[in-house]
Amino acid sequence: MSLGRDIDHWGTNPGDAIDAALQAIETALQELLATDPAYWRASQKKDLLARLEKLQAQQAALKLRVLATAGDIAEETGAKDASGWMRTELLVDKGVARSQVKLAAAVSKYELVADGLAEGVVSQDKARVITQALDKIEADPAASAEDLALAEKLLVDYATRLTANELKIVGRRILAEIDPERFEQAEAKALQREEEHAQRRTFFQSRDNGDGTIDIQARVSRAVGMRLRTLLDSLAQPRKLSAEDKGRKAPYDRLLGQAFARVVETYDVDQLPRHGGHATTMFITMSVEDLRKDLGTAALGFDGERITAAEARRMACNADLVPVVLGTDSEVLDLGRTARLAYPVQHRALRLRDKCCQAEDCDAPAAWTEAHHLKPWAEGGRTDLANMVLLCPSDHRRIHEPNYAYERLPDGRIRFTRRTRTS
Repeated sequence: MSLGRDIDHWGTNPGDAIDAALQAIETALQELLATDPAYWRASQKKDLLARLEKLQAQQAALKLRVLATAGDIAEETGAKDASGWMRTELLVDKGVARSQVKLAAAVSKYELVADGLAEGVVSQDKARVITQALDKIEADPAASAEDLALAEKLLVDYATRLTANELKIVGRRILAEIDPERFEQAEAKALQREEEHAQRRTFFQSRDNGDGTIDIQARVSRAVGMRLRTLLDSLAQPRKLSAEDKGRKAPYDRLLGQAFARVVETYDVDQLPRHGGHATTMFITMSVEDLRKDLGTAALGFDGERITAAEARRMACNADLVPVVLGTDSEVLDLGRTARLAYPVQHRALRLRDKCCQAEDCDAPAAWTEAHHLKPWAEGGRTDLANMVLLCPSDHRRIHEPNYAYERLPDGRIRFTRRTRTS
């Protein structure tokens, strides 16, 4: 029995053959599901995953062939198309169903793609990428039928060696690979249009959750997005490895979020545009008493957003801030001097002196650290080497938290202890 797409008849009882084939598949799956992979050898797991990947592509090939000829289902049931029936009877979301019907029509146009699916060497995701690329080539007035055929052959071949995302990148420039002289200029124009489109769709949104966090949603160009991800990975990966060395685990998305926060906190504000003749500066307003209390609060900016005094002191170590200190009647006692980061030469000297994070239980290298004022800047501490130590961002945050006390050991390291709460 063959399920080849060139077979259009099954004899006297085609339903029996289809049912028998499906029952064999269902029985085999039930037998596999009855076993526990926890007891399988690694080689068996690898073999099963590789073969399932191929079987999924072949299953998709069969499903798409049926969907490509499923107009009679709509006629019989009164649905607008097969996707409508899938939504009603199979409870498949309409968008997903339409996407599958659209892909079925696209695959039916390209024989090599259909064959690749049937052989299990082209996945459904890759088939979608290839057909989208081919449809664009077909609509390109500069591309010939020969260009289209060669592009299909090349992309199916690439699909055996690349992921779907990698294949998408290749698909955008496949014509330039076929004939550089004819298509490189067209590729450059297409990329320019894509970049202009990305600029128009770029946005940034933030929403205060009311629990001390803000959700950020943004869309940027691929180039900017990849650059940002590379930057965040470079900051998050060392922390991941350092934590793993100490037997700790942290979700990688959390590490990426912390890395993003570090980029914002340590950005050189001198590079920012000027507002009203001044560099961008954050004002922190708080009373003298709160400035000295562990549990005091401060107003961030001019809109009254609240942060803890500990967070205000930590921020003062790393950002250009103007602390507006208020007296008992809220009069301005001191519109203080702008707190400055340690100068680059001081950072270099601190790195030579301290070598790594100075927390006793941390060995983060100096390159990942921040300069901390032992006597807080807000209390008159000076930005000089004698009053500064290097701390990684995690320990820098810890040293400003009211739940922790610390002492400086004779060798210069910082020892943390958790404060006990008294009722």
